[in-house]
Amino acid sequence: MTGSGNDFVMVDGRNSNPADWTPQDIQAVCARGTGVGADGLVFLSPGAEPGAVRMTYFNSDGSRAAMCGNAALCSSSLAGRLGMAPVTGMCLETDAGVYQSHPAADDCRAVLGFPPVAPPAEVPHLRTAPGEIRLALATVGVPHLVVLVDEVDRVDVVERGRVLRSDPALGPPGANVDFVSPSASGSEWRMRTYERGVEAETLACGTGAVATGVVLNRWDLAEFPVTILTRSGRRLDVQARKLPGGQYGDVWLTGEARLVFRGVLG
Repeated sequence: MTGSGNDFVMVDGRNSNPADWTPQDIQAVCARGTGVGADGLVFLSPGAEPGAVRMTYFNSDGSRAAMCGNAALCSSSLAGRLGMAPVTGMCLETDAGVYQSHPAADDCRAVLGFPPVAPPAEVPHLRTAPGEIRLALATVGVPHLVVLVDEVDRVDVVERGRVLRSDPALGPPGANVDFVSPSASGSEWRMRTYERGVEAETLACGTGAVATGVVLNRWDLAEFPVTILTRSGRRLDVQARKLPGGQYGDVWLTGEARLVFRGVLG
């Protein structure tokens, strides 16, 4: 499946579960050119409660990640197709917590609700490079460093992202890095993402879009809903409400969740 260019191998967890797979197995399947090719691998299985679905996510390097927004959108859509949960709405269980989700009216999109997001934090010991204006750290299931730049197309995302991703100022786990600049229209924002675990630029990032929307609002640069244009050209829409104390509630992400093909792994 693809979520705005973020692509995933989706595994029916009723037939195969994470215990059946090694990190090397996941790497082999996600490898482009020699495997299926994907940014990550998802196990989708019935959840702990009726109507709930469990999403277990692995990066393409075989490491387990707590959350992936676009994978969650794809999981919501696929769970409805497979009859694991009602298409009217479901609880999506992840390592980062439980999310509310449902397919959108458009069959190729889905909607994902997030728990409250803590106020983004400045990172005072992290210096900006030429062309970078400002940065902040926001956690949306996983940590994201949002970097406001003059022009996102001028950024060497792989080189600069690799440096920032593991900067000591971000702590041992590091963070995903989202570079953002205004679009020509000014009403939308263009984002490019370096993802840890993939260790490369990806075509989109759902949690990164939410983090970016929250940070832009925190900086008084954008009002909700915020539209993020990903590297793939697909649109991710972020809705939220700023709460007293700086938290963000009623956080929703709408984006693509499209089934590309089905197959059997040999």
